[in-house]
Amino acid sequence: MKESTALKDMFSRESVGALARAIAAVYSDFPTNLFLQGVFDSSWEDLKLKQRVRQITLNMGELLPGDYHSTLKILGDALPLLLEQGFEKMVFPDFIEVNGLEDWKTSLQYLELFTQHISAEFAIRPFIVRYPEKTIQRMLSWTDHPHPGVRRLASEGSRPRLPWGLRLQDLVVDPSSILPILERLKADPREEIRRSVANNLNDISKDHPDLVVDILTHWQSPGDIERKRLIKHALRTLLKAGHPGALSLLGFSSTPKIKVENISLEPGKIQLGEEVIFSFEIQSTSDQEELLMIDYLVHFMKKNGVQSPKVFKLTHKTIKPGQRIKITRKHGIKPISTRKYYPGVQSFQPQVNGQVFDKVAVELIIPK
Repeated sequence: MKESTALKDMFSRESVGALARAIAAVYSDFPTNLFLQGVFDSSWEDLKLKQRVRQITLNMGELLPGDYHSTLKILGDALPLLLEQGFEKMVFPDFIEVNGLEDWKTSLQYLELFTQHISAEFAIRPFIVRYPEKTIQRMLSWTDHPHPGVRRLASEGSRPRLPWGLRLQDLVVDPSSILPILERLKADPREEIRRSVANNLNDISKDHPDLVVDILTHWQSPGDIERKRLIKHALRTLLKAGHPGALSLLGFSSTPKIKVENISLEPGKIQLGEEVIFSFEIQSTSDQEELLMIDYLVHFMKKNGVQSPKVFKLTHKTIKPGQRIKITRKHGIKPISTRKYYPGVQSFQPQVNGQVFDKVAVELIIPK
């Protein structure tokens, strides 16, 4: 994920100044001006989001008492004074990530506190790596915590492949130790926690697809809309990949009785910033209704001259025996922050219930 400029700019002289004043309110010896000078040095404007958080953390650490316990007490007292801040509070768990790895007990105590104000999902990951058994056990105990932020940390902090976060390679290889956490939280009353459970399972599915399908098969609860939503979100990577078990779990056949015809893409040549019209027809060859998951792939040209596919979601449709349906989609090839385009052939390809069909192509021209 590309870091948002707007998110980076939340760490401003105003917000960091408020942090300094909150600390000084509970620790009168805190040198506010020296702290701000250290944070906003000549490198500040060029720093990315996480680099800005870390620069604040390091300068804060240099000017607070050297005793870790005393410093955390000061930060714990200052945190409630920042009622107007949200994401800017990331410096609190980041301080523990930087300074607390040698003191597991105190650090976990304060991560539990801080995550009730701002998620500590990044900060807890080095503790999982260093102290896997007792950290996972503590996170399991958090699944019964009254505060939703702590319960969410149990699932989000243990994701093996958390975006922007330290990859938990041991959990990538063997996620069995975190499955009890997900089991306990699958019916949590909070939507954001159930979604975190789904995100965790989606991470796991990239390395253990059949395991995740098996878990979700046992989690099915007819008539439970929230459970159905969790299962669908957890399977999103496997559905894009056309995994038969994932498709079957949601009622899609991996071998639909259809033909895909009249695949077209217009125009045949465009410049960056323009759009194409992609269309195709689906003809049922079955004597029964079938549920179809209709997507399409765009094979983007990469810098090395090789195409790389990306799946785009389209729609779900029920097709009747012998019915023919036409699908049309406009697709803009326009500059976006998350993708760099390269000139040359870009191919489009229908995908229905995980099956792919013939490609059609457009030539993308990017003026030098």
